[in-house]
Amino acid sequence: MNRLLLAPYPKSYRSRQGAELLDCLTEAYPGRAWPPPREIVALARSGVQARAGAVADDPARPWWLDGIHLTALALAALALVPYLQDVWHWTWHIDPGQHAVAFRFSGWYPWAEGEGPTRSLPYGLLPLVCLIALLRGKPWIALPAAAAMIWAGATPHGRTFFGDEGVKGLSYYGLGAPITARDLVLSGALCAACAVLAFCRPGRLRRRSYCWLAPVALAMYVAGGLHIISVSPAFQRGLFGLEVAALIAAWVATAATGDHRWLLPVAAVAIVRTQAIVARPDAFMQSFPHLLVLTLLVAPLPVLAITAQRRQARALAE
Repeated sequence: MNRLLLAPYPKSYRSRQGAELLDCLTEAYPGRAWPPPREIVALARSGVQARAGAVADDPARPWWLDGIHLTALALAALALVPYLQDVWHWTWHIDPGQHAVAFRFSGWYPWAEGEGPTRSLPYGLLPLVCLIALLRGKPWIALPAAAAMIWAGATPHGRTFFGDEGVKGLSYYGLGAPITARDLVLSGALCAACAVLAFCRPGRLRRRSYCWLAPVALAMYVAGGLHIISVSPAFQRGLFGLEVAALIAAWVATAATGDHRWLLPVAAVAIVRTQAIVARPDAFMQSFPHLLVLTLLVAPLPVLAITAQRRQARALAE
């Protein structure tokens, strides 16, 4: 099980020093499948720092291009969040029955009849295609899918074809805020990011392994198999934990390199959610006060900016 602790490290580091690190863990903690929690946190932080350093030192692509790529990935994941259960059910021809409380209908299958016309495809397929294409560094595939998201949210015909379901809500912790297909700021920002990537020498983009889809598949399995929708407490706790972990990883990477690329996706997600809250404050669940929620969404931005500036100043002083 200790091999899982090497996942945050870049491939070059694992090939050079992975075996040595595993031997050290085995000697230090004999008979244990996992080291103590403090050691796990230290290894994870060291791995994020090593991976961030390798990314920042890579001259193949500028930081802003990689930052826009990360932004598009984050927006595609955010758009997919409310539809994990829906896509899973549609893919495996599962009738969610009374569990599909967030959706009026669930696909083109015979049992998927509900209020209004039956759609042809679930809306969640569009952000899923975007996410897979962006992971593989192919924005020319993600761009039409993002444009179709705008069409599906802006036109009655598009909503009939893909559906316009979604979940509005600040979540039980005030930070989840998955939004519906009709909110075009999210899909518009994703489409703009994909367009920039598609027209700025996409061959320079980072191509990630299909293994990065394993967490997405796991989330879809859990949400669909257990019928956990995105407003349920279990879903929101998991989403909150992932968001906190992502923010901590962005801070660790920024502190290690002084690079601003990790600030871009954090800023984009914060802007999209803040706009949704400000535009329709009455459409969201009342968890935390709105001012506190907005503060929590915006607070990471100056923290990352100040962290990057201090790291750069320290590097110049050295």
